Amino acid sequence: MDRLDDFRLRSDAEQPPEPEPGQGPRAPLWIAAVLLAAAAVTVGVVLYNRSSPPPASDAAAQAKAAAQAEARQPLGPAVEPIDLPPLVLTDPLVRELLGALSSSPTLAVWLATDGLIRTFVVSVENVADGVSPVKHVRALAPRAPFRTRSEGGVVTVDAQSYARYDGIANAAASIDAAGLARVYSMLKPRLVEAYKELGHPEGELDVAVERAIVHLLQTPVVEEPIALRPRVLSFRYDRDDLEALSTAQKQLLRMGPRNVRIVQDQLRAVARELGIPAPRLQAPESPREPAAS
Repeated sequence: MDRLDDFRLRSDAEQPPEPEPGQGPRAPLWIAAVLLAAAAVTVGVVLYNRSSPPPASDAAAQAKAAAQAEARQPLGPAVEPIDLPPLVLTDPLVRELLGALSSSPTLAVWLATDGLIRTFVVSVENVADGVSPVKHVRALAPRAPFRTRSEGGVVTVDAQSYARYDGIANAAASIDAAGLARVYSMLKPRLVEAYKELGHPEGELDVAVERAIVHLLQTPVVEEPIALRPRVLSFRYDRDDLEALSTAQKQLLRMGPRNVRIVQDQLRAVARELGIPAPRLQAPESPREPAAS
């Protein structure tokens, strides 16, 4: 059994990542932020030093334009307005509101970080564009290393690697979806303010939230062992359909089928409470390895 560092899976188009001495393994931790705060932090999710996303495919660009053009009701249930502090002072309020929804120690770790609303908003922006914002939730990095298994010359992901994320998925599932949606509505003025800071003067945060949720729901649930192709400093998926996924979807996929299913179920529940119609959340069936001819 190989015990390897948790280098990210990459496509051929990406440059080999430089190793990061002294840092923990890379992991889909933004998903915890996205789910653990689904209202104030609904999707996945994270990236305050904003970088330029890679060019979107024609299909993705058309879908984005269609979503923005379609007239939709604001997301979130009706709530009694509350007095909100300035954006820079919202962390205590976010901690209070979300902390009341779950006693999960994993959630508590995430809530102890700073800039929660800005972290949420930038995570939504990135996931909606298919970009992984993993580096901004290092506080939740799993302690155990990434593991692979080699048998008969085939390298696959060791199931123990998936188990590292059980706590994150369990914490996400422990939070009441209706409560998260209410928090989203209560904090929306500050959420929109933070979203505008990222260069979105129209403040269409709801559109980005829906796109991010749908994008993660399109991640396949793969039950069979996933074969890897070793590189110099990383791995790539041996299956072309998995390698073609966005970096955000690959990060979710690495949580393993059990946790992907939990995360996606919670995303659907939150989406329902936010008022996103089920037909707009339809995700394709999980792709299967083509049968050998």
